[in-house]
Amino acid sequence: MQVKRHSTVMLLTLGVLANALCAMAGDATPSRRNIIIFVADGLRYGSVNATDAPTLLSIRERGINFQNSHSLFPTFTTPNASAIATGHYLGDSGHMGNTFYFGYPVFNTGNFAKTSGTITPFVEDDQILADLDEHYGGNYLNEESLLGFARQNGYSTAAIGKMGPVAVQDVAQISAEKQRFPVPRTVIIDDRTGSASGVPMAADIISALTAAGLSTVATARDQPAGTNVMPGTLKANIGQQQYFVDATTKAILPTFQKRRQPFLLLYWSRDPDGSQHSHGDSLNVLTPGINGPTSRAGIKNADNNLAQILAYINSDPQLAANTDIFITSDHGFATVSKHEIDNTGKRFSSSYSARFIYRDAKGGQEVNTGFLPAGYVAIDLAHALSLPLFDPDGQLTNSNGEAVYEAVDPTIPQQTANVRQYPALGNGLIGGSGKVLDGTDAKVIIATNGGTDLIYVPDHNFERVRQIVRFLSRQDYIGSIFVDDSYGRIPGALPLSAVNLIGTGKLPRPAIVISFKTFYLTPGDLQTAVLVADTRYQEGQGMHGSLGRDNTFNNMAAIGPDFKSNFVDRTPVSNADIAPTIAKIIGLELPANGKLRGRVLTEALKQGPDSTAFQHKKMISGESDSHESTVLLYQQVEDRLYFDEACFVDGRQAARSNPCR
Repeated sequence: MQVKRHSTVMLLTLGVLANALCAMAGDATPSRRNIIIFVADGLRYGSVNATDAPTLLSIRERGINFQNSHSLFPTFTTPNASAIATGHYLGDSGHMGNTFYFGYPVFNTGNFAKTSGTITPFVEDDQILADLDEHYGGNYLNEESLLGFARQNGYSTAAIGKMGPVAVQDVAQISAEKQRFPVPRTVIIDDRTGSASGVPMAADIISALTAAGLSTVATARDQPAGTNVMPGTLKANIGQQQYFVDATTKAILPTFQKRRQPFLLLYWSRDPDGSQHSHGDSLNVLTPGINGPTSRAGIKNADNNLAQILAYINSDPQLAANTDIFITSDHGFATVSKHEIDNTGKRFSSSYSARFIYRDAKGGQEVNTGFLPAGYVAIDLAHALSLPLFDPDGQLTNSNGEAVYEAVDPTIPQQTANVRQYPALGNGLIGGSGKVLDGTDAKVIIATNGGTDLIYVPDHNFERVRQIVRFLSRQDYIGSIFVDDSYGRIPGALPLSAVNLIGTGKLPRPAIVISFKTFYLTPGDLQTAVLVADTRYQEGQGMHGSLGRDNTFNNMAAIGPDFKSNFVDRTPVSNADIAPTIAKIIGLELPANGKLRGRVLTEALKQGPDSTAFQHKKMISGESDSHESTVLLYQQVEDRLYFDEACFVDGRQAARSNPCR
């Protein structure tokens, strides 16, 4: 591991030497920098250490250590991928979850020759993203991406790694043509590369892979998630990521160098996220949770990938001297609770869904007794509203030959042919006929995401929104409630605009966004965070998406000729700041439709100020001590907001300086 630490130091040494030589020649700042953005999915700031992540630690120590970094809320992968791609907060992109309501059933136009499906799809899928593009003008994000704009301005561009967030980096390039993907000008290599449903590669990249002895078909992920009686994976995502990093260093970067153009390459490591989600170290218990050996192996896997990329860069002194590297993670992480609500072991008391025993068709128990099932919010709300519940991820044909979504009823002791006890993926349609329509006649739509759920009210019924908020404010799993500003002030809720979720986005906007409760096994220690989660993952496995500081505190660092050395940046920064900072370095001005933009991290750049002024702030909902209140803690740099955490407390607690921990 010492060799890998030296490789990072070599990058700095060569960069300093080259800059000195350029200065002597009168050209101290080359205008065509190469850029690498490395995303370690789900890496927590506190997980970087000399044993598990020596390369990441070395960059933090030798380059820029962003000590006050932030994921955007909701703290999910593809929303933060959109922020990394565009430099905009989620109100401008409209991309607020890994699962959200499209406004139509996916593939309803026959795109990719697939049957019309769910209206709440999981978007870590290239074909689904392409379908979104088709419905929303060829670029559903409604903003130019950094990779796309760099490509248009003479850069070779690539996005390699985890399917979904990789394509988001230049999503307009995957708009389908005649039920097939075009060959994008940005190189896209992800889980489905080489398959019939994958994004194709250009001929020179295929030739380079073949010449390097690499397959043109990506290695599959092999990490079973387990069940409530069978532990999940006990290994990191080694094989798949070795393919991705080999493709990067043995085919793509050499091809880019031969083109004699500057390059911008983003590498998205699925680990440690995948290993933290699916690990089998802690079945049905909260310790070690996501701090066990499998999760740590996932961190090591990502670190090894970064070390291999750095070794390639360092092998060429000129390349090393002209390449900036930005490190980030999309979000933090926490251990899943389906049973406990605090660190004393207190159990849920308010959820209707926790009363039932959930069985499969053969009578086996799918959810432990007294534990929350996936879709507990949908079940609880349907019961509270006295409306039928349907599963948008399961379809049947009724007696009239019509396509309908499966009915859901937790009171049925075991599954029958036509009714589920809980939604398969947690999503729910409440009210309406349950028919698969081009729109929907559902009264309420729940898009389940894990640490945060998105709630849509298609007919914008004001009284129903108030009824839902009133009901949710009494549930002991709630961590915060935000409501679309158009509904006015509702007791217990803050407006969506408070967390930058209202902007110029084209996608349907949820009426209500709820995050779930977080607690700490060791008070104040973010590494021991536990999150109540609306998810299929089991108690003891990992999840994210909430507005706890454990989820918003991602890992960010930077190194290279344009960044300061040995610098600790205590100013708040976020994933929305990456694109404007890189654009500044390479001399581009990203066009924009919306105004919810990140900032250039001037304090991290050479010749920049030593610090940037910022403030800690608090926002509280409610008009009196008698109301339950959502409390939001955030920081502000000029007009840019950085969200730390939120919690749901009574008025007396809200007055404390930090009521959330």
